[in-house]
Amino acid sequence: MPQIVKGWQPVVIGRERWLDWGPTPFVNCVTAPEPEAARGGRETQEIRVSKTPPAVWSLSGFGDEIDPDPAVQAAVLLALGASHIEVRSAWGTNVSELEPEQVARLKDILDEKGLKVSAVASPIGKVDVSLPVEHELARLRQIISVAKGLDTQYVRIFSFFRAEGRSAEDIREDVLDRMGALAALAAEAGVVLLHENEKGIYGDTPQRVLDIMESVNSPALRVAWDNANFVQVGVKPYTEGYALLRPYLEYFQVKDALATTGEVVPSGEGDGELDATIAALKADGFAGFASLEPHLASAHELGGFSGPAAFGAAARAFAALAAKNQIELV
Repeated sequence: MPQIVKGWQPVVIGRERWLDWGPTPFVNCVTAPEPEAARGGRETQEIRVSKTPPAVWSLSGFGDEIDPDPAVQAAVLLALGASHIEVRSAWGTNVSELEPEQVARLKDILDEKGLKVSAVASPIGKVDVSLPVEHELARLRQIISVAKGLDTQYVRIFSFFRAEGRSAEDIREDVLDRMGALAALAAEAGVVLLHENEKGIYGDTPQRVLDIMESVNSPALRVAWDNANFVQVGVKPYTEGYALLRPYLEYFQVKDALATTGEVVPSGEGDGELDATIAALKADGFAGFASLEPHLASAHELGGFSGPAAFGAAARAFAALAAKNQIELV
């Protein structure tokens, strides 16, 4: 019978007796007797075994990257093990233009399939910053109604394009005014805006995304992190951005890209430091949504497309990285 070290509390797991030391890096340990020949009054040898529990993340994905038909979108996502869908368009209609009856029909389809909505992927902020503030506020009101109809609190947004010849510094005040107004409307409505870093907008680099977060300073505005988009503006995502933005990071958009060409590739096949990012998120206790946005067939201003086969390949590549880091996708 092994001798239990004083102060340790035994916990039985299966047929093994594990010992919980409390606040120690070795969460579960076992004490084992030494071989028969080595006993003779000597103290029991401790064998410390690290036993880190797996994390659980909710798997989602951009349905319109699969097919325009929500029923097909839902079927593929469910087959890939997802519990959620991110809605950017349905039947070829962007969320900013969906009619109430279309939203209700979409909700019925997803409910029937047993799929929930992780976020509404809106085009808010993918316009020139010179447009009046009310332009995007009006669109956001419409999209908030879609989010509420689909029973999600998250709305993905961007931080405005600038005209050719204007620098990021030139438009900073206009961007912050608009982002503040959008966040105020979101807070009033009880939703959370997720700013996605994107090439060509003000918030394209980690430093400028941080500027938006700190300047607006609203719990209704958080970060949707996208490794591939950072790569496409010359940033090493984990190395140069993760520590800056982790306090605001609430949603994980999954895609990877090559630094040399900007081409989007499956997770782990590019320069997006996906493995390091996933490991860090797990270590930090992230337990939110991981949303697949593969862009493997085409990309355009309002989104991208992969098709069922390429979307499946992207999902399997991400699942392999998740498994490597002991993350369960549900």
